[in-house]
Amino acid sequence: MFGKKNNGFFADGRQTLEQSDPEFIELFSNFAYGEVVESEGANHPELTDAKRSMAILAALMGCQGVDAFAMMVPVALDSGVTPVQIKEIVYQGTAYLGFGRTLPFLKAANDALHERGVATPLEPQGTVTADTREAAGEETQIRIFGEHMRGFAHSEPAETMHIRQWLVDNCFGDYYTRGGLDDREREMITACFLAAQGGCEPQLTSHVRANVGVGNSKEFMIAVVSQIMPYIGYPRTLNALACVDAATKE
Repeated sequence: MFGKKNNGFFADGRQTLEQSDPEFIELFSNFAYGEVVESEGANHPELTDAKRSMAILAALMGCQGVDAFAMMVPVALDSGVTPVQIKEIVYQGTAYLGFGRTLPFLKAANDALHERGVATPLEPQGTVTADTREAAGEETQIRIFGEHMRGFAHSEPAETMHIRQWLVDNCFGDYYTRGGLDDREREMITACFLAAQGGCEPQLTSHVRANVGVGNSKEFMIAVVSQIMPYIGYPRTLNALACVDAATKE
């Protein structure tokens, strides 16, 4: 997990973290890969190793942990996450983190895939055209959030209508309609993006509600938040759990 090594050193001759900080690595590894992974309260029957890895990748994007993300991609591949799924996590992150914060992760993902001998570009996953993206995005919003989302793109107030239209045709039309991930997986990683970056609690509460609506139960979401805790820290974890509680009480 802690980097590509050659006789105990990185390829450029630098010490590995196991060499420079063995005590810290033991503490973190025992907790994150032992206690957290094995804790009954932090698990759920539907949270497979692959889904746990997907959640962690999304959380690392949210908290801007690009070095840890690069280390995690090979682990994710070994756990059953496909190259397409890794790319889709990164692509969708653009809608929630912005291009400036997503670009380093796209480069890290490509580097990790190339090291595994995976050629890029991967097979295209897009399903919409310029003419169909808005309608497809609206249908996706309705499927995930409910019938009240119909007409959202063109609702009042007029001065911010363009933002709502972008949410429909870009966020949900361009990204959510792509292949590689289903609604449950896309909503799970969205919750991880939001929880990890912090300051998005209203949106996180809404997306926890959406997660429950597509079949990710409260117990599942608690397990997801628990599994990403070592990567985002206690304050954002506690905020995320409060959002889970608020969303499932309404």
